[in-house]
Order: sequence, then structure tokens, then C-alpha cells
Amino acid sequence: MYLLVMRRLIVAIPTLFGITVISYLLVLAAPGDPVSMLAFNPRATPEGLEQQRRLLGLDQSPLNQYLYWLIGNDFTQIDVDADGTPDVQGARRGLLRGDLGESLTYKRPVLDLILERVPATLRITLPSFLIVYGLGTVIGLLSAVNHNGWFDQIARLLSVLGTVVPSFWLALILIIIFSVQLGWLPLTGMRDVTSSGEVSLVEMLPYMVLPIVVLSFGGIASLIRYVRASALEVMGQDYVRTAQAKGLRNQTVWGRHVIRNALMPVATFIGPSFSGMLSGAVIIETLFSWPGMGRLSIQAALARDYPLVMGFVVVGAVLYIIGLLISDILYGLLDPRVRLN
Repeated sequence: MYLLVMRRLIVAIPTLFGITVISYLLVLAAPGDPVSMLAFNPRATPEGLEQQRRLLGLDQSPLNQYLYWLIGNDFTQIDVDADGTPDVQGARRGLLRGDLGESLTYKRPVLDLILERVPATLRITLPSFLIVYGLGTVIGLLSAVNHNGWFDQIARLLSVLGTVVPSFWLALILIIIFSVQLGWLPLTGMRDVTSSGEVSLVEMLPYMVLPIVVLSFGGIASLIRYVRASALEVMGQDYVRTAQAKGLRNQTVWGRHVIRNALMPVATFIGPSFSGMLSGAVIIETLFSWPGMGRLSIQAALARDYPLVMGFVVVGAVLYIIGLLISDILYGLLDPRVRLN
């Protein structure tokens, strides 16, 4: 297991750099730049915009811009007025030295902005993750046990609906029903606008219900399909039929042979699904005005805030790699053959 983890970590290094290279090129290929957003300011002059562009390094080639973002530019001087004489010392330290840069919109360190939004995002993603793997696993196993029964038919219908219904459409329908028409739950946000100071979790719960339901629905449906198919496949194996032929009780057969082997493929989805749930929170947080990382990433993209966008790319890539590593570890714990390697 130790060697497996080390191999995954070694492979993760070039993977992370590859993700940052592709993402940075895509960001630069998008139309416009952060300085162009300032052109709507009536006090902005063309000369001032060009100086700001040179100060941010946007006049450099894509390769130089990426290298400055990666290793910093505090070892160079910048010619702001283009007179051939360096004027300003670079201040960025780069990703390799733990500096994600400064947000062009908020004028604050990118890492601080992201860390501020992490608790809000976790308040809806962690409960959703637990609900997905709790209900999805139980319903999938019960569906396999009652194969072709009424419970299996309902579970299959639920899995189909959860797969084909878009999350944004479901969110809007739930808002209309439970917030607008019935008035049971608040529309958006995570607190009452009239409240001051810290808000307790109990006061925040009504605001969390709809985002958690929408974020969980699709995941539960997908997991039901995976668990059900995996359990039915295991139930058809020779060792399960042999155990049944020996006269073992169904509870013993399921506990010793079916459940553990049926959950082995599911373990490979746990890590990536959590990081995928974080990326899926972008739509949910935007629809419900939830002040988390997803909503901030959308605002950063619309504002052409390159450092903030790349900060989210790095955080998302690291979370995805950690998720894959967690899945490998869980799979190794469930499969003795992997643990012995």
C-alpha cells in the first residue's frame, strides 16, 4: 500500500503541472483581459490602460506569463512606461513558492479569498456527500436484493429521473414550489439579511435544505445504478452460489461475500465524486446565491480575474488528485490482493 501511494504521488506532480499549463493557455485564449474591463471607466485613458497591462505582464508572451505565474517575477524589473528603462520591481513569488497571486478585482491574496469561501462550500457539499453515499448505497443494495420487485422498480425510476433531470432545472422548480408558493424555505443566501453577528448552524439550516437536496439528487441516482449493478454481478458469481448451496443464511452470504465485493467498484468513485461535487456546487451556489467557492469562481471568470481563476484551477486539481488517492487507498483496503502488493 505504501508503494502504491508513493507511485500515485509521483504521477500526480506532472499531472498537476499539465493541468495548470492547459488551463492557463485556455484562460489566455479567452477574449478580453482584466485591463479591458477597466475601459468602461470614463477616467481611464489608453496610455493608462497600456501601462496597467505592462505592469500585470499581459504584454508578455503566453510562455513568459505562465512562467511568471509559476516561479514569480520578483527577480525582474518591469518597464511600465515603455521607455526602455525598468521602473518597477516585480512582486510576485509564484506558485512554486506558495504564492497564488493577488486578485485583480478584490486586491487581496488569492489564497485568502479562497480560504474564506471554503467553510460555506463545505456546509452544503459535506452533508450532500454523506447523503449520497448513505442513501445511494443502501437503496442500491436493497434494489439488488429485491431484484425485479416493486422496490427495485421504484429505485430504477429514481435513478433514471436523477440522471436526466438537470440540476439547475430542479433547483428552479424547488425554489418556485417551496419558497415562492408554499413559503416554507428561504429563497437564497445562507442567513437572514436582518441578522447581525455570527449565525448558528440551527439558524442556517433552512437555507441549506434546498442546495443540499439539489446537490444530492443526481449523485444518489448515479450511485444507485452503480451499487445495484455491482451487487447483481457479485450475486451471480460462483463463490456466492457455492455459499448458498452450503446452506448459509442470506444475511451471512451478503455480509461475508456480496457487500464487500459489491462496494469495491464503488470505492473508486468516492474521491473523484467529492471533487466533482465541489465543481457541481458552482451552479448550485450561483442559483441560491450561496457565498461559496463556486460562486466566487464564476465572478472571477466574468471579471477576467486571471490569478483568482488559476487559483481555483490549482485548488480543484489538488482536490481531484487527493480524491483519486483516497479512492486507491479505499480500494486497497477492500481488496486484499492490492494490499499485499
